[in-house]
Amino acid sequence: MNTTVAEASIVGTLEDVRPLSWSRTVAREMVHRDSVAEVLLTDVRRSPDGGFEAAASWSRSHPTFPRDGADLHSPLMIVETLRQLGIYIPLRYFGVAPTAHLLITDLFFGIDPSAEPRAVSGATGVTCAVRAGEVRRAAEDGAVTGLRLDVSFSARGTVFARAGGGARVMDGERYDAVRTGRQRFAAPGSASGPPRPDFRGLGVTGAHDVVLGLDGSTLLVDPADPRHPFFFDHATDHVPGIILLEAARQAAAVESRGALLRPTGGRLEAARFIEYSPPARIICVPHHDICVFRFLQDGEQKAFGVLRYR
Repeated sequence: MNTTVAEASIVGTLEDVRPLSWSRTVAREMVHRDSVAEVLLTDVRRSPDGGFEAAASWSRSHPTFPRDGADLHSPLMIVETLRQLGIYIPLRYFGVAPTAHLLITDLFFGIDPSAEPRAVSGATGVTCAVRAGEVRRAAEDGAVTGLRLDVSFSARGTVFARAGGGARVMDGERYDAVRTGRQRFAAPGSASGPPRPDFRGLGVTGAHDVVLGLDGSTLLVDPADPRHPFFFDHATDHVPGIILLEAARQAAAVESRGALLRPTGGRLEAARFIEYSPPARIICVPHHDICVFRFLQDGEQKAFGVLRYR
């Protein structure tokens, strides 16, 4: 059963006419984060055109911010802001239960390098214009089972990026049935770990940011730090989409020998859950200013996509 946003019964009342606020973060439970420091959203409200407006704060102290003197935020901040919007909006406005599992099915992002905000000091205030659509509801009770978001990002009055994607909504019982027999939480890795690419060629701050392992010349999804403050803010029973995207980015850096470091666009399609064990293999093929990638595990292609550079 499909409905449009206009037809949907949206929980909540119209927001009062007030400016967006960057003063404090939204409740961490509303974006599925354990640490307040990892909450990017500071305000979300309905907009007069039937969509939503949101404020996000991107700090220079965030783990993804480069420490090499660069003044641009990581593209992962766009994807993480999208992820948080994809949880907050269904929970607050579409009656999704707090215990529900919201799972990424696909995502895309694109950046206009000529319009990107430079991080001068403190934090960058980002405004998000959000459209929700393709809302799917269960025939038996009308519960939301999925939706799509399309988000434009602006800073200081200039639009600099766009992102979007789809999400499935599963209640706890259905999720448990799907995940029966699977490892329920990420297990800490060994102290030594597998061989890894040199972090200095991956565009990351340190060795703990590396999410790839090496099996000879084969690249594996194998994060170096299972307690990384951004990638593992909370326990998960499968590899999160944000790690897959970062693994693809790092693989592109390896396969291009450092030529492709910071993507300005990309797309990820996740067809199946990727487990922590055995580590998924990532195949990444650079060609000029793009890199096509796919993730293989247990003889199946679990996810695939493309990164673009310019």
